[in-house]
Amino acid sequence: MTLLQTRPDDPSVVDLGAGTGPQWLDAWLAEHSADLVGWRRAIHAHPELARAERVTTDLCANVLRSVGLAPRLLPGTGLVCDIGTGPRTVALRADMDALPLHEHADVPFASRTPGIAHMCGHDAHTAVLLGAGVALASVADRLPGRVRLVFQPAEEVQPGGALDVIAADGLAGVDRIFALHCDPRLEVGRVGTRVGPITSACDMLELRLTSPGGHTSRPHLTADLVHALGTVITGLPDLLSRRVDPRSGTVLVWGQVDAGHAANAVPEVGTLSGTLRTAQHQTWNELEPLVRQLVTALLAPTGVGYVLEHRRGVPPVVNDAVSADLLARAAERAVGPGAATDTEQSSGGEDFGWYLEHVPGAMGRLGVWSGEGPQSDIHQPTFQLDERALPVGVRTMVQAALLSLEG
Repeated sequence: MTLLQTRPDDPSVVDLGAGTGPQWLDAWLAEHSADLVGWRRAIHAHPELARAERVTTDLCANVLRSVGLAPRLLPGTGLVCDIGTGPRTVALRADMDALPLHEHADVPFASRTPGIAHMCGHDAHTAVLLGAGVALASVADRLPGRVRLVFQPAEEVQPGGALDVIAADGLAGVDRIFALHCDPRLEVGRVGTRVGPITSACDMLELRLTSPGGHTSRPHLTADLVHALGTVITGLPDLLSRRVDPRSGTVLVWGQVDAGHAANAVPEVGTLSGTLRTAQHQTWNELEPLVRQLVTALLAPTGVGYVLEHRRGVPPVVNDAVSADLLARAAERAVGPGAATDTEQSSGGEDFGWYLEHVPGAMGRLGVWSGEGPQSDIHQPTFQLDERALPVGVRTMVQAALLSLEG
């Protein structure tokens, strides 16, 4: 897929000013804003699930090759691509996978794949990184160091495609890494930044209970499995709130419970599953043994058998102070004074945290709300974004790379 094949006749995008950035970037965006929109819409129309992002990977690789770059394909899906040379390397990351959701938006570029849609903005993340890469390629010989583009698969599944990138040496030689994530609560032209945790660790809990079963008129002759489920459903969150520092932002929420088929029969099998999240890295490391201890204590009097599967997910994304400051300064240079704004820590999980286990970096929130009308959340089938955010994202990513390499 070439640049011209994805360029829409009517991009419906307006750049939000040049900030204080370099003139070459202003000129590049003036010429290529329609390409940005075209890439985003092409990816949006052809969404792919985690580790199946083949069409998206090919599109990105072809665009980068068309401007003389040499992308390196990762095993499976995804790619990395270096621009420039020098002793210091800064990485810019975008995730590419879509969600198993039906899209409800009535737009010409809506998903053409039933049951799969870009309802988290990864299509925009990918287009922004493509734009940043192509723009930087035009001045590759003048860069004060190396910029590595990381097009990552499988962010939406645990433990996340960031581990695939790291295993393929995608972070080798990298000194710092940045990413942006769409935020539908933030108006276009704003970039949210934060020092410290910006997302949470996210683990999955699955509990399977077993009982001999029996008649509900004689629960004393069996192990009352449904009562035991209820004990854990209410008891485990309560006990965690007394055993974990409340300042850690730890929260357990059950999302699925299943047991029984008849009102007068004690079931033999039941299952319970949910997510356990925390903003503190140390707390994350302590949760698994604590949860097992508490589940054992809660179920001991009930007589049921159980198997607990505690699947460790992603670590919290913890922005270091230097990187968060660089990203805020990048946003101010990209759009102008007031573009950078404080943002809250979220209980959502993000596998960008795996990169920050190895190198310093920061994730920011890219405003994608038009400023008018409802704010549909990510992971909703009605999620839409204002495409004026695309050049803002490009400007911010480019400036973050330049500031890091110049510092």
